[in-house]
Amino acid sequence: MPVMSSDDFSLHREDCGEFDDGMPVSSFPDEVSSIEDLDCDCWSEFDSLAEAS
Repeated sequence: MPVMSSDDFSLHREDCGEFDDGMPVSSFPDEVSSIEDLDCDCWSEFDSLAEAS
């Protein structure tokens, strides 16, 4: 499940330490259409959004 950072609204994985006091979200926003849309390195082990979700 992705976590949205309260600082800059970026998306991270639950085990990522970069989101501080982020809020879990149930799905990726519509703006995220590919794994390349996710900036944090915590997503780098996935090849696609389907694999990450």
